[in-house]
Amino acid sequence: MIFNSPERVAALTPLWEGPRLEDGRPKVDDSILERMKAATNDEVWSVCEKRNDYHFNFTNQFINMHPDVILTGRAVTAQFVPRRPDLEAVVMKDGEGRNGGQNTWIIDQLQPGDVLVVDLFSKIEDGTFIGDNLATAVRRRTGKGIVIQGGIRDYQRIDELTDFSVFHQGQHPSAILEVTLVGVNIPVLIGGATVMPGDVVLGTPEGLSFIPPHLAEEVVNFAEETAQRDVFGKWTLDVGRYQSSEIDVSVWADHIEADYKAWCGEQGLEYKPKNR
Repeated sequence: MIFNSPERVAALTPLWEGPRLEDGRPKVDDSILERMKAATNDEVWSVCEKRNDYHFNFTNQFINMHPDVILTGRAVTAQFVPRRPDLEAVVMKDGEGRNGGQNTWIIDQLQPGDVLVVDLFSKIEDGTFIGDNLATAVRRRTGKGIVIQGGIRDYQRIDELTDFSVFHQGQHPSAILEVTLVGVNIPVLIGGATVMPGDVVLGTPEGLSFIPPHLAEEVVNFAEETAQRDVFGKWTLDVGRYQSSEIDVSVWADHIEADYKAWCGEQGLEYKPKNR
C-alpha cells in the first residue's frame, strides 16, 4: 500500500516510452544524467515551461549544503504526514518485515542513480529525515544526493561528505518524531514544484529542477546547443564583431546565423539550425 506498485508508477508516467526500473519508474539513460550536469535551470525552464507547458518544475526554497556539487539523478519520491494513531497502525502493519524506522524503509530500497525526494511538510524540529549515518547510507546506495522538504541533523558530520548533494530546509539536533510515511513513488509537491517518480532531478547553486523523463533528452540537446551558441555570441561581442542588440535576441539575423555556421566549421563543431 505504501510503496506504489510498478504498474501504478507506469500508469502515472505514460509519456515515457523507454525502459523502466523494477519499481516501474522511467529509466532515463545514465548518459543523459551525466550530460544534464552541464545544463542550467534556465535552459531546463526554456524547454519545460516555454516549449512544453510545464509551469511547476522549479524551486529555490532549499538550503544547498554543497553548492559545488551538481546533482542529477532519477527521483524516488516519498511523502510523510503528521502522525495520526489509526493511520500509523495501518502503515506499520503494511510495513511488517521491514527493519528500522519508516525513513530507513525507503533508504534500504534505493539504487545507483536515485535521488530521494522527500516531502516532510517543512518540519524541522523532530522532522530530521537523515543524520550522518543515514546520509552515509544514501550516499553509498545512490552515489547522488537527497532533497528533503524538512530537516536534517548531524549537520557538521554530513558536511564532511563533500561529494554528497543535500538540499534541505533547516537543521535541528532532534531525531525524526511524530510523522508517518504515507507513500513512496507517488506525485509529491516540493517547494511549489510537482515531482513524479522517475523525474530527472537537476540541483544547482540556483535551485532544483524536476524534468519529466520524456523531455530529458530534449533538455540536454537544447542546453548543449545553447552553450555552443553562447560561446560564439560572447566571442563576437568581445571582439566587437556585433552589437549586443544583435546577439541578445531569440533568433539571429540570417547573416549572423550564416557566420555562426561558418564558425562551427572552423571549430570542428556540429552546426544545428535553430528553430525559427
